[in-house]
Amino acid sequence: MPLRCVVLDDYPHVATELADWSPVEATVEVVSLREHLGDDELAAALATADIVVTLRERVAFPASLLARLPRLKLLIASGMRNSVIDYAAARAHGVTVCGTASSSTPPVELTWALLLGLARGIVEEANSLRDGGPWQRTVGADLHGRTLGLLGLGRIGSRVAQVGLAFGMRVTAWSEHLTKERADAVGVQLAASKEELLATADFVSVHLALGDRTRGLLGPAELALLKPTAYLINTSRAAIVDQDALLAVLHEGRIAGAGLDVFDTEPLPAGHPLRTAPRLLATPHLGYVSRANYATYYGQAVENIRAYLAGSPVRQLP
Repeated sequence: MPLRCVVLDDYPHVATELADWSPVEATVEVVSLREHLGDDELAAALATADIVVTLRERVAFPASLLARLPRLKLLIASGMRNSVIDYAAARAHGVTVCGTASSSTPPVELTWALLLGLARGIVEEANSLRDGGPWQRTVGADLHGRTLGLLGLGRIGSRVAQVGLAFGMRVTAWSEHLTKERADAVGVQLAASKEELLATADFVSVHLALGDRTRGLLGPAELALLKPTAYLINTSRAAIVDQDALLAVLHEGRIAGAGLDVFDTEPLPAGHPLRTAPRLLATPHLGYVSRANYATYYGQAVENIRAYLAGSPVRQLP
């Protein structure tokens, strides 16, 4: 009887298309789930799974869930960092956890897709053109000569900075431990404080890891510092920006707009207020969703399965 491998949250149904699963097809049956499942549904769907492939941090694996999965022996997460897996519980239940490589290029590109889409009113203008509405409804915001403020200057933030510089923008950056030497190396200006960055930037983009120090980093007081003409982009983690405070400034027109790819609850419920918020360009967490990245995720998932079955697991986490 083959081992059962369940691929979670394969929304576009490409897990078996973008990777060659033939090396394990004789011993592993692959089942792809396209719908996101709640806790009880998830436990039931995985009760007979020997192997689970999960994408990014879409599904949490706490001790309570792992205890309900008696057959699970191998858990594969895309990327080499995952904050929603209880590694100690996995070890206690005899579950090996492995990761995959992941490119930072797709989230950099999506950040700029959101920023440019907002600045030039792309969605509004495209919809008006298709619907026979007014010709030219908006006046675009310029990038050249404007200030791009980056919260975080790591792998993704530094590459976002390079694009901003290519557009002729003045780029500033801030994070709690960012040094002038690091900022100079990227070619950007170190902001004296978070508050200064927020008050002076025309575009603010969030590229910080979520942790105790960054959770709720942008609340009502911080969002109040933004210019009325400023745009806020968050492709990092939803909890860094206070959702209720952001909704308030959008509805009250206290900023020009926001671009979001991350949400407190995913998938976003049908009646969620962010679905109808004004001045908001939102995408359904597409940051790492690209053909090349998915080919890596699923291709290396197959490699991980082969290595595990051979008794020599690779890319083990944490």
